[in-house]
Amino acid sequence: MTVDILGAMQSAGARLTAPRRAVARVLSESHGWMSAEAITARARRHCPSIGLVTVYRTLELLESLGIARRVHGPTGCHGYALASIDDGHFIVCRACQQVIEFEGCDVDRVVRRVTRQTGFQVEAHMLELVGLCPDCGARHRTARRKP
Repeated sequence: MTVDILGAMQSAGARLTAPRRAVARVLSESHGWMSAEAITARARRHCPSIGLVTVYRTLELLESLGIARRVHGPTGCHGYALASIDDGHFIVCRACQQVIEFEGCDVDRVVRRVTRQTGFQVEAHMLELVGLCPDCGARHRTARRKP
C-alpha cells in the first residue's frame, strides 16, 4: 500500500521526502485510525527528525488527494485513516478503533430538505458511523452476561 500512496503523491507533483515517506508507511501499516500525534511518534522510527507540523501538512496533502480521510473519534479528537473509495465513508469501532470504509450514501432527500429549511447551498457532507465491530460486539455481549 505504501507504493500506492507514494505513487499518488508523486503523480500529483509532490516531492517524496523522507518525512512524507515515513507518514505513508505508518498509515499503510495501521489497521485503524490514528491521531496526528500517534502518526508522528511512529513515523519517528523511520525519520527521527519528523515534526508534528510536517505530519499535519502531509496528512492535508493525502486528504486533498483522496488517500486519507479524517475520522472523528469518540473523545472529540480526530485522526486519519487510509481511504480508497472516492465517495466513501467510514464505520469505526468505538472499542478497538478499527476502521472499515464503505461506499454509498443516499442523502439527497435530506440535503434537499435542509437546503429548503436553511437556504444553505450544500457543497459536501460527511458521514461516519460508530459502533462495535463483530469481535468487540461479541466480547461486549459476553461481558454483560457475566455476573
